[in-house]
Amino acid sequence: MPSTSEPTAAAPASLLDLVPVVPVVVLDELDQAVPLAKALVAGGLPVIELTLRTPVALDAIRAIAAEVPEINLGAGTVTTPQQAKEAAAAGATFLVSPGATPRLLDGMLETGLPFLPGTATVSEVLAVLEAGLTEMKFFPAEASGGAPYLKSLASPVAAARFCPTGGITAATAPSYLSLPNVGCVGGSWLTPADALAAGDWARVEALAREAAALR
Repeated sequence: MPSTSEPTAAAPASLLDLVPVVPVVVLDELDQAVPLAKALVAGGLPVIELTLRTPVALDAIRAIAAEVPEINLGAGTVTTPQQAKEAAAAGATFLVSPGATPRLLDGMLETGLPFLPGTATVSEVLAVLEAGLTEMKFFPAEASGGAPYLKSLASPVAAARFCPTGGITAATAPSYLSLPNVGCVGGSWLTPADALAAGDWARVEALAREAAALR
């Protein structure tokens, strides 16, 4: 993450060292936001990456920021500087992007929030390092070579640390977390659609507790 951002209670020195698994969430219903966030906190994962893929995403960020202030509240799938600005204004405490163009990097930097820019190739990793950032997202992880690919990067680009996201499951997460250049993984398996639809927050809490114990 950028060295220009001072750590706070909600945004510590490293996003990669908060939890072993960052829940990656797509919400279609606003009323699910707060109970979901509370279930994740209760399960020992006080972090959420709420993706900006649905019309309710920004309102969900606002609701969580107001009612669950103890959670580290990330906005994911940030693809434009305007989205970065809107997410910060809504109450996000960190940002995550699927890729990293120079314009997008500048836009996220301008928010003053810590962020994880997305990378999938060695050239993209080098470009992010050249921008002065050492912590980044690796996406889409499984489709881009998975844990073996990241393992092969540990020596030639030793300065880079990753949060791989995309296709990772509870079964495959440990293979990533064992790598020296991986701080955490992003996972959507903690918030299955049927559990969200049913309001089964006890199940979400149980999945969060299992994921919190992976490290």
